[in-house]
Amino acid sequence: MVRFIGIMKAAPAGFFTSDALACARALIGAELAFGACAGEIVETEAYLGEGDPACHTFVRAKARAFVAENPVGTAYVYLNYGVHYLLNFLTGPEAVHGFVLIRALRPTSGLPIMVRRRKRRHPRELCSGPGKLTAALGIDGRHHATDLLAHPEFRLCLPEAPAPVEADGRIGISRAAELPYRFTHAERQEWISRPVKR
Repeated sequence: MVRFIGIMKAAPAGFFTSDALACARALIGAELAFGACAGEIVETEAYLGEGDPACHTFVRAKARAFVAENPVGTAYVYLNYGVHYLLNFLTGPEAVHGFVLIRALRPTSGLPIMVRRRKRRHPRELCSGPGKLTAALGIDGRHHATDLLAHPEFRLCLPEAPAPVEADGRIGISRAAELPYRFTHAERQEWISRPVKR
């Protein structure tokens, strides 16, 4: 079984009051757990609520309503192309709301459950993409607009020391993809969804 190395601390209630870029970077190396399954966050993407044409708030009224109606830290879970649920967190501060998409995990516990849910055996195939990790963890549309930080089965623990991070362009989008808003763990590149653009 893969295990975490290092000391973790529970994410403080005010963690998501920082802007999306700061949150997305700080989440690299954090532990995300839901029920018996857990993994180290190795890839995230930031989406800015203002002036970012790739952010849902830029084109979707429902996304703007979500921002207006929910506190930061709320889970924004949506079905991508009718196939995969993607897990995001609403961030602040209020004037510059945004979202952080959790793109990939390095699985660390609950691997047999993940294997059953994903129907894949190799650990690197379980959570190496935003739709893969939600399927592996059992997160879906039921968790949209919920405070996962208060959920009894959810845990988010930050590393005591910042992880080494690489930043590059976002992927899977057609607008503003060149902005360096994707963050990956520099020492866990084998676990991310796609290679870093260099």
